Amino acid sequence: MAARRGLAPVIAGTLAVGLAYGSAFLPGGAPRWAPWSMVAGIALLCTGVMALGAARPGRRLGRMVWALVFTFIVLVVCFGLALVLPATEGRGSRLVLGLPLRAALVIYGIGWLPALVLPAVYARTFTQLTLDQADLDRIRAARRARAAP
Repeated sequence: MAARRGLAPVIAGTLAVGLAYGSAFLPGGAPRWAPWSMVAGIALLCTGVMALGAARPGRRLGRMVWALVFTFIVLVVCFGLALVLPATEGRGSRLVLGLPLRAALVIYGIGWLPALVLPAVYARTFTQLTLDQADLDRIRAARRARAAP
């Protein structure tokens, strides 16, 4: 069931990204909504693939859902801000941790922030979402069966 829920954002994100790319072939170039379709598509694809990776048959995602929602919001906000902020980068531009503001949003917001949060949440939910004692016993029994002549 959790895998099916993760598949819906992957499909929706793929369609949104495809629509954004396809719109570039329209007469006059890509319309104003195309970058926003790309932003939404990328955010949906990323969180959908993460949900598929964390999903286990017969189990809910539990607290991992909040990490996925957080990641979706961070992606949309940071990509969106990078789109709407004026292109004023130059020699005298203000730097944020050594980068122009829009580059800092992409590198730190999209790259680092989820990379710090997601592993921490995954580690805290590992026994709930990944391997429990029954799974470990099943793996050990399969290993013993393979080792026996």
